[in-house]
Amino acid sequence: MKIKDISIFNFRNLENTFVALSEKINVFYGKNAQGKTSLLEALYYSATGISFKTKKTLELIQYEKSEFINSITYEDYISTNKIAVRFKNIVGAKKEFFFNKKKISQTDFYGRVNIIAYIPEDIILVNGSPKNRRDFFDIEISQIDREYLSNLKKYDKLLKIRNKYLKEGNTKKEEYKIYESEFINFAARIIHTRMEYVKNLSRVLNLQYRKLFNLEQELTLKYETFTDEKLLKMDIESIKKIFEKEIERKRFQEEKYRFSLIGPHKDDYKFLLNGYEAKISASQGEKKSIIFSLKLSEIEIIKKNKKENPVIIIDDITSYFDKDRRNSILEFFLKNEIQVLISSTDKLDIVAKNFYIEKGKVIEE
Repeated sequence: MKIKDISIFNFRNLENTFVALSEKINVFYGKNAQGKTSLLEALYYSATGISFKTKKTLELIQYEKSEFINSITYEDYISTNKIAVRFKNIVGAKKEFFFNKKKISQTDFYGRVNIIAYIPEDIILVNGSPKNRRDFFDIEISQIDREYLSNLKKYDKLLKIRNKYLKEGNTKKEEYKIYESEFINFAARIIHTRMEYVKNLSRVLNLQYRKLFNLEQELTLKYETFTDEKLLKMDIESIKKIFEKEIERKRFQEEKYRFSLIGPHKDDYKFLLNGYEAKISASQGEKKSIIFSLKLSEIEIIKKNKKENPVIIIDDITSYFDKDRRNSILEFFLKNEIQVLISSTDKLDIVAKNFYIEKGKVIEE
């Protein structure tokens, strides 16, 4: 998969522009606070409808502008297509998604372009809260599994309904039981998908880490859910039965505290290095190595499921890697015909298509 070009209108501090990209390596360089990261963010947002910098969409619109719209043309193994995202600054506005100029749902939009971002803030995947990790893996799984994204949306809606009944003390009502049954159903589906994803990803993750950084260490990704029972080999119906029992066990507490105490919204993913939680035991260097191994592992997972490579974004590459490691990584991407989009404070000594960015203006060299 390759992104051929991007069109940007009223996004962040960027001038409205059209950028044609190389199928290989693209470098956006310039001084700090000129728009390099915003350009990468615009690319990522155009592909996913999600920002890797903020959850507040209003922050993405240029000052005193009423809307923004970004679009990209991409090429997969079947055809060339165009997708776009628009947001208007009006009361009740929602993001609008388009495929070849036809309006589509977010579920239908997401996953058409597979893209992986490697940014300085990614260290939060090791150091941050369970929600940081849940949000990240929800995004990654959704890229390769639209049914999972649909299940997430349904589960979130049911969770809100269930919490409303708990808050109001209406758990004896017949309709509450109906909602709870569906809540359990979608919870089991989500847990099952996450378990399968982690099983597949963890194998690749350990191989990547050992190959790139330390042959003596074992890196494992563990999914922690509501029970210590071995769910990995269970089907959805078996997980549902265990989940039902756990809800019965926690019913008194849930009715006392008046919100849902268990479910996928409470689960966590943990990185274990030689059996110890990396968040606590790993050095900063090891944590960075874990994150980069994770990103490379995602490439393998996407390639296996989609039968083509994703596009890679690396923000501020010079702050992460020395010259030798940087060249080695870029050589890997070139060898595997993976399109890469990089930001840097300096013009890199590599074969690439270069763009200089100053005061939000993108200048192709």
